[in-house]
Parts: sequence; C-alpha cells; structure tokens
Amino acid sequence: MTNPSQGADVKTANNASATSQSRVQTVGYTEIVAEPFSDNQDESPQSLREVIAVDRSGAVTDASSIYLDSPVLESGQSIAESDSVVFGSAVPNSAMTVEAFETLALQNNPTIAELVATTQKAAGYRTQVSLRANPSIGYQANQLADLGTDQHTFYISQTIVTGNKLALNRSVLDHALRAQLQHLEAQKYRVATDIRIKFFDTLAAQRRVQLIQDFQSVANKGLEFAELRKQAEEGSQLEVVQAKVLKNEIDLQLRQAIARFNAAWKELAALAGTPQMPPATLEGELPQVAAPMDWNTVAASIVVSSPEYQAAQARVSQARALICRHEAQPIPNLDVSFGSGYDNGTDNGLINLQIGAPIPVFNKNQGNITAARAEYVRASREVERIENSIKARLASAAGDFDASMAAVEQYASDILPNAQEGLDLAEIAYRAGETSYVQVLVAQRTYFETNLQYIAAQALLGQARARVDGYVLTGALDPIVDNSGDDSLRGLTFSQQ
Repeated sequence: MTNPSQGADVKTANNASATSQSRVQTVGYTEIVAEPFSDNQDESPQSLREVIAVDRSGAVTDASSIYLDSPVLESGQSIAESDSVVFGSAVPNSAMTVEAFETLALQNNPTIAELVATTQKAAGYRTQVSLRANPSIGYQANQLADLGTDQHTFYISQTIVTGNKLALNRSVLDHALRAQLQHLEAQKYRVATDIRIKFFDTLAAQRRVQLIQDFQSVANKGLEFAELRKQAEEGSQLEVVQAKVLKNEIDLQLRQAIARFNAAWKELAALAGTPQMPPATLEGELPQVAAPMDWNTVAASIVVSSPEYQAAQARVSQARALICRHEAQPIPNLDVSFGSGYDNGTDNGLINLQIGAPIPVFNKNQGNITAARAEYVRASREVERIENSIKARLASAAGDFDASMAAVEQYASDILPNAQEGLDLAEIAYRAGETSYVQVLVAQRTYFETNLQYIAAQALLGQARARVDGYVLTGALDPIVDNSGDDSLRGLTFSQQ
C-alpha cells in the first residue's frame, strides 16, 4: 500500500529545508509506506500509516475509578492546572500525544474488535466449505425370514465430490476473507483518521483556552487602567465602559472555550474506546506550513491503494469465483458403496459394490448461475461507486486543505504581523496623546480575534491533511456490516436435487 500523497512529489518546507524519508512498516498482511506529516518528527504527529503500523503492546490505563460526567475543566481553571488530574489509580497524569490516542484507539475501539471477529468467521467458513464428506458405515441383512438363506453384509459408503467443487468453494470464501481483511485495514484508517481529526479539534480548543486566558489578564489590566485614568480625570466613562465590555466578552469566550474543550475531549476519549479517560494536557503543534499537492496524482494514487477500494475489488473476484462454482454444480457427485458379508444359502462370502449419481435433467443450477452473474455485475458497479466516492471525498478534503493552507499562510505572513503592528501603533499613538484609549482597546480586540482565527485555520489544515493521509476514510464508530459469508456452499455441494 502506498501513501496517497506519495505521487504528488511533495517536499515539506520547514526551517531546516530538509525532506523526511518515508518509512515502510507492516500492518498485518499489508505493506504501508509511512510519510511523516512534516519534517520535524519531534513537533509534528506521525503519518497515519506509521501510527497504524506501531506495535500495539502497550498497557491500557485503568480508568475504572473515573466517571463520565466528571468535569474536564471547571470554569476559570487553566489547562496547566488540569495537569494535576491523574489517570486511573494514582498514576501521574502526563501529556497525551496524537500517537498515544491512536494506540489506545487501535487497542480499544470496538469496531476493530468486531471486524477481527468477522475476519475469523470468514476464515472458519473457508475451512468448512472445503471439507470432504464423512464416510458412512453400516450393517445390512437380507432374507431373514427365509431360514438358511439369509445374507449379512457390512458396508462403507462415501460421496465423491466431482467437478473440483470443494476447491471452488474454498476459492469463493478465500476472496471473502481477503475482502474482510481489507475492511479491517480500512477500519483502522477510519479510526486513526477520526482520532487525528478530533485531536486537532481538541488541541485547537486547548490553544484557544490558553490564548483567551492570556488575553483575559490583559483585559483585566486594561479595565484597571481605564478606571485609574478616570479617577485621575485623564480618561472618560466611555473608556471604562468599553474596557468592561471587552473584559465581559473575554470572560464569556473563556467559558465557551472551556465548554468546547470539555466536549471535544470527551468525544476524543470515546473515539479512542476509553470514554471514562480523565483529562490531560495535549502535546502537539498545530501545522504552520504545508506544501501544495498535485491532486490529480494524489487521486490516482489514493484510489488504487485504498483498502476500501481493494476490498471492493476482492468482492468482484469473489463474485467471479462464485460464477465458476455454480457452473460446476450440475456435474454429478458419485455415491459409492462397498459391502462385504456372508450368504448362508450358498455358504459362501459375498461382495457388493454400488455406484450412483443424480442425473441433471431438470435442475442444472441455472437459477444460481443467473444470480451469480448478476452479483458480478453489482460488485463491478460497486467498485465504480467506491472509486467515485473516494474522488468526491478527496475533492472535498483537497478544497479544505488548499483553503486552510492559504489562510494559514496569509495569517502568518500578513494578517498577524499587521494586527501586531496596528496594536503597536495604537499604543504609541496613545502614549503620544494622538488617540484615545478606546482605539487601543479596538486594536487589542482585533489582535485577539485574529489570533483565534489563525488557530481555527491551523486546525482545519491539520484535519484536511489527516483526511488525505487516511485515504479519506472516516467513521470510527459507524456500525459494522458483517460480510464474512456463510457455509451454504457446502450444503449446496452435497445436495444436487
């Protein structure tokens, strides 16, 4: 499996101007090329392909003593203050990275366990449908009422399957197993992608809380300064009112930011399969730079390497194998019976041999053959649907990526520096007596809101990249459809009537 962005020949630009080397790891039976999110491995999350390939032998934290309705952050509590919260029983709380959440999710998300079970079912069915029939043994007595002429025989009978039906059965279920394995692989990406998307959302919420708390102290000092100016008859009541309005708005935004962080944290913990996990500080960086991508190349790469697409291709192969299996069904099986005994009438031994087979005169399995051919058409069209769906989802992710990347670049290069310059000029003008303190408050508000918008753009950029990196697969907790199959082909093999 290759990285969908590998074909785009993208080089991530950073301060060191270095290009990270892709790393190849193995997940189950699938080879995955892992491409880092950025060149700085210490600051940026790993690629989803690398995370899924990580050994998942870490211990799961015991969170049995934590309740779901426990508040994540109380109003007025800072993120730094929440570091005192512990995991489970007396285990010191530490910062959680996106890789830690992905490891937890791959261990605890119930959908992955469900698909592992369906994969095991498919393997069991594959074994069952290829087993030969058990032989039968018995005893037979003839002419018991005619004294002295009775015959006694022991026999063994066996059904011999012809037409290579058992091997064809196994071929059909082998493709079903391959499809289930690809569904399992796709679900791993769904889980990892949703974790990464929600991690960026929660990380942005944490960053907003921190930013608002920082600005809250500025607003409080501004209100005190405005009141002192009024007492010294250097300012007006308007400045005091404006400072109060700004402070009240900041207080409200802090309460809202904490509420959003609480909700985002609980959703992230639920996606990880540990909904009772207590809060912890998130460790990570919101993306600040991203290289443009050749979306046509990415689309071509992501479709053929997507496990979702490969699962659909396996279903086509399964449908093709099923046609071959049903076309072999009319070939009669042989029922062979061999017996040996003694004839009291002749005082000699006897041997019986019987061979029989049904004649396919009326039932030539024509109905199942027609249905199998229709299933092949349906499976082929399903491949087309999935291909179009991947391209549509990729187009949406590409639009979000390009738009958010433009926003991040514009904020970093122009908007934030201009907002900072505007704030500096307002303060200089105020000290020179060229403007009122109200203008300083306006500049402070503009600078504050600009930083919040920059955080939102960074979060969107990280989420868009996560969707692309995860084959645009989402739905970590969506219901699982069990397509593991059944052993009905075995019953069909031994019933030709």
